[in-house]
Amino acid sequence: MLTVVLMHSPFLGPSSMRPLADELASDGMAVLLVDLQMRINEAPVHQRLIGAFADALEDAGVGGTLVLVGHSGAGPLLPCFADALEMDVAGLVFLDSDLPTPGRSWRETVDPALVNKVKASVRDGKLPRWDRWFDSDPLKLVPAGLREEMRDEAPEVPWEFLKEQRPSVEWSGACGYVQLSPVYDDAAARATELGWPVERLESHHLAAATSPSAVAAALKAVISTL
Repeated sequence: MLTVVLMHSPFLGPSSMRPLADELASDGMAVLLVDLQMRINEAPVHQRLIGAFADALEDAGVGGTLVLVGHSGAGPLLPCFADALEMDVAGLVFLDSDLPTPGRSWRETVDPALVNKVKASVRDGKLPRWDRWFDSDPLKLVPAGLREEMRDEAPEVPWEFLKEQRPSVEWSGACGYVQLSPVYDDAAARATELGWPVERLESHHLAAATSPSAVAAALKAVISTL
């Protein structure tokens, strides 16, 4: 049996992926939405995230074959999540995310202007919630009820998380990519160059919350080829 394991961005909470999880489940797929919220408030964040992920799957009693799906900031950590499991992982799917950069930190891989802006807003070692990183509120795209749930869940992540080097874990198995927004044009292009199955939607970064049926269809198309 195949189980799709969904991981939300470390800068958001599980509600950002719950509509997608519900859509996949309604189509008869086995789905596990992992809640990593309580493991991203203290450094070392990567170590805590990976441990919490492995514990969550063990507690859920998931068996059979897994496909791991990581949205946004969870994407680059997918090889680490897979490496932490003693289960059969058939493939990794990057959902509107950067590709893995083992041994490099977040701040080494993004626009320096964003790094400087975020760093200037750090208070008591914590970042502001993700929706406050930008001049325009990205959550305005989400319907009101879900928007407030996502806003409430968004953690104040330690600045140290963005400075921590990502674990040097390699993955040689199958991979796929689902692009939701133009921000990830380069990542999707690189995935195509690598020969991965790639699906592109003309949408936005939070489409898993607002257009779950379209995202689910794209995700299933990629998974079917892994």
